[in-house]
Amino acid sequence: MGYVLAFAGSNSSTSINYKLVKFTSSLINGHEVRLRDMSTYPFPMYSQDVERDSGFSNSLVEFKNEIRNAKGLIISVNEHNSYPSAYFKNVIDWLSRLDAQFLLDKKILLLATSNGGRGAIGALEAAEKMLTRFKGDVVENFSLPKYGENFYEEKGITNGDLAKIHAEKVASFVKSIS
Repeated sequence: MGYVLAFAGSNSSTSINYKLVKFTSSLINGHEVRLRDMSTYPFPMYSQDVERDSGFSNSLVEFKNEIRNAKGLIISVNEHNSYPSAYFKNVIDWLSRLDAQFLLDKKILLLATSNGGRGAIGALEAAEKMLTRFKGDVVENFSLPKYGENFYEEKGITNGDLAKIHAEKVASFVKSIS
C-alpha cells in the first residue's frame, strides 16, 4: 500500500481527461503513481443478467484490488451532456456490485476537463456524489475549462491562474495521503 492510482473515466483512446490525469500524475513526488488507460478495459454494459451469467471479470477484480490497495486515487471524469460518461458510470456500477464499499476511506483528487467554458463541472459534481456514496473521500476537485486553449501536452496547464489553483489542489491531495 504505497501507490497512487490514476485514471480517467473515459474509454476513448484520445481522451483529454486522460491527458489531464497523466499530466497531474507527473506532478506527484514521493509516491509511486500507477497510471491506467481505461481504453484498454472493455467492461460490458452492466446488467443483472450479465452478472448472473458471467460473474465478475478478472480485469474488474484486479482493478478493484488495485483501487483497494492504493493510497489515493486521481480520477479525471469526462462529460457527456453535463453528466459523467456512460462508460464511467458503468465502471462504477460494476465495482459497486463487486464491493459496495470499494472506495472506503480512499482519498481522491477528482478532476474534469472539456473544451467548453464550464470545464465539465456538471460531470465533476455528479461524479463527486457517486464516489462519496461508495465511501470515497474527495479531498480536492479541479475543473479545467477550455481544454484546447488552456492545456498543451508538452507543457501542461498554460493558463497561469488555473495552473496555480491546480498545483495547490495537487499539493493538498499529496498532503492528505502522506
